[in-house]
Amino acid sequence: MLLSLAIIILLGLSVAAIVDKIGLPRIIGMLGVGIIISPYVLDLLDPKILGISSELRQIALIIILVKAGLSLNLSDLKRVGRPAVMMSFVPACCEIIGYVVFAPLLLGVNRVEAAVMGAVLSAVSPAVVVPRMVKLIEEKCGTQKSIPQMILAGASCDDIFVIVLFSTFVTMAQGGSARMADFLNIPVSIVLGILLGAIAGYCIYLLFEKSYQHHFMIRNSTKVIILLGVSFLLMSVETLVKPYVAVSGLLAVVAAACIIKLKSVNSVSARLSEKFGKLWIGAEVMLFVLVGAAVDVRYTLSAGGAAVLMIFIALIFRAVGVFLCLLGTDLNAKERLFCIIAYLPKATVQAAIGSEFL
Repeated sequence: MLLSLAIIILLGLSVAAIVDKIGLPRIIGMLGVGIIISPYVLDLLDPKILGISSELRQIALIIILVKAGLSLNLSDLKRVGRPAVMMSFVPACCEIIGYVVFAPLLLGVNRVEAAVMGAVLSAVSPAVVVPRMVKLIEEKCGTQKSIPQMILAGASCDDIFVIVLFSTFVTMAQGGSARMADFLNIPVSIVLGILLGAIAGYCIYLLFEKSYQHHFMIRNSTKVIILLGVSFLLMSVETLVKPYVAVSGLLAVVAAACIIKLKSVNSVSARLSEKFGKLWIGAEVMLFVLVGAAVDVRYTLSAGGAAVLMIFIALIFRAVGVFLCLLGTDLNAKERLFCIIAYLPKATVQAAIGSEFL
């Protein structure tokens, strides 16, 4: 396992640096390394590391979600309003419609199976989108019109919406029927996730504040570990209470970090954000190399032109959905095009739920 970790970290960072030098995003190099060292190509990874791959990817995602929350300005988010809410479900709905209409013609599946396919493939990848939007927020790029904040917020809710639809469509495909309660899980999950995260964030803030007032200094590194531990707990709550009520762990983590930023003095939240930024350097490599390692190129090559064409058609539907969400905003043509492109990436959710139906 140690050798596998060494290969992931050293090879991932090296190729990412080379790719960055030629003007391409570092993520491409990391994903490429993952595909090459995967069990389906060179098979250089220990099965043990692949066995905990999903957990390692989730830890990396939690790190960047906390950093996102510590970077988000809630007043900017309020200013975005309607487009952010619409982007949490309209593009996904449009993409699913694309699959329902064209998948039976191109791939020979029935409508319900096409809906399941659409629910898997329509989820935007938070692991790809969130880090890029956080970077833009830090560089103050597009923040005047709250573009990265809008995409970040929409992407967080988009996944919840799609995963609930996926569960519903799978039930229908297996001979069951869709219940209204399943669809009610979407707003319930969002509200409870935000509420749970807000309570957790306020409790963490009180802990840090009371400790300071009583002259018991908590080191920034210790604060990071505490915040990580609570974030792991929030993600675990989602799994623990799933049989009884829907709660979004992703939103809970972001909400907790937002409350800490809102209540703490700027210097405290800035130092925490900086610490999580340093953690992300290692977590990013782990996340994207392991995402690449989950790609079975044999299926990709055997899927044929029809599958590739289907994906591109569906992405056109998604682009139309994003365009509809941005109607009435003051964004110019280039900014709208940026939002459309930024809302296309797929990776994390597909790796997590793609095999469930199979």
